[in-house]
Amino acid sequence: MGPTPINSGDTAWVLSATALVLFMTLPGLALFYAGLVRMKNVLSVMMHCVAIACLGSVLWLAAGYSLAFDGAAPFVGGLSKAFLLSVGRTAQVGAIPETAYFMFQATFAVITPALIVGAYVERMKFAAVLAFSGLWLLLVYAPVAHWVWGGGWLAQRHVMDFAGGLVVHATAGASALVAAVMVGPREGFPRIQHPPHNPGMTMMGAGMLWVGWYGFNGGSALAANTDAAMALLVTHVSAATAGLVWALLERLRFGRASMVGMVTGVVAGLATITPASGFVGPLGGFILGAAGSVVCFLAVDLVKHRLKIDDSLDVFAVHGVGGILGSLLVAVLAAGAFGGAGYAPGMDMVRQGGAQILGVVSVAAWSAAVSVALLWGVRQVIGLRASDIVIEDGLDVSEHGERAYPA
Repeated sequence: MGPTPINSGDTAWVLSATALVLFMTLPGLALFYAGLVRMKNVLSVMMHCVAIACLGSVLWLAAGYSLAFDGAAPFVGGLSKAFLLSVGRTAQVGAIPETAYFMFQATFAVITPALIVGAYVERMKFAAVLAFSGLWLLLVYAPVAHWVWGGGWLAQRHVMDFAGGLVVHATAGASALVAAVMVGPREGFPRIQHPPHNPGMTMMGAGMLWVGWYGFNGGSALAANTDAAMALLVTHVSAATAGLVWALLERLRFGRASMVGMVTGVVAGLATITPASGFVGPLGGFILGAAGSVVCFLAVDLVKHRLKIDDSLDVFAVHGVGGILGSLLVAVLAAGAFGGAGYAPGMDMVRQGGAQILGVVSVAAWSAAVSVALLWGVRQVIGLRASDIVIEDGLDVSEHGERAYPA
């Protein structure tokens, strides 16, 4: 038999999903984060997102894609696909061109290190951001993508991660917690609060993230089929449920529901459904949205107020905890009794639960350990934290010579 013919419908959907996922970073994540910082640091956060998108794209072409998806070695891919020199125009992944698959995966590789920005906003040197983010993509993201999606050792154990609960959210969350500790807190934290300068901007960014997540999860089916449709459906249900639950939790605790809180809940629901989106049904989406909102709400309080770690924009508490929770609960909610798609041959709920625990522990441990080493190295060569004077003046003017608003 000859090769599978290119399916134009599947290709069109993956190309569209690629645009949606890039839209999540630019401008979605940039606006979401920019609204949460002070006026003097708005452009610096946007600059971080744009620069990481550029740097990550080039590194993905140079080596990242090959390390993630070349060969089936247990721990990391080879380099035969570096710069796509061995990938011709007619190369395929399933029924879509490999170039389309490369671009879809590139948008994931871009947004993941950009998520970590939220842990160290308003205080990390721009050069250090670039150095850490580039090395992190090659040494953390690409190997973990290979483990889970590239035929590596976790894939061989049937670990379930449809769209990145482990590969994206657990890696970014664990690394964000490490970065927040090693870079140090913002001045005066936790005694001095740093309220968002523009909640409306954050809401607009969150809306773009929500829309883009349809491509993030639905596109991971790599086909315009029933799996993509269900992934999109449960993604929406989880986000909507989580937003309502977060607002209710704020109402019960503080006596009012905030805009920033509600959209934070939406993002928590989106992160929690991500690993399970292709494996669960509508009831699973509802349960994951509600559970993700409650657990992430508690995690925010734990990290900032009890542990006193200045993970400034709650990357670990929302993305990390949400992605990990979804990665664990999918072992239960993928069961047919909950409307799920079931398990791989030879797997059941108990075996799947063991595989998911193994995936969570190994991915979080690798991400944290390598991040410690990278941040230590960058500190020795470049330095991590901007000077007190630069921080006081704001990174916009000090690092980039620009202002988001008139002085």
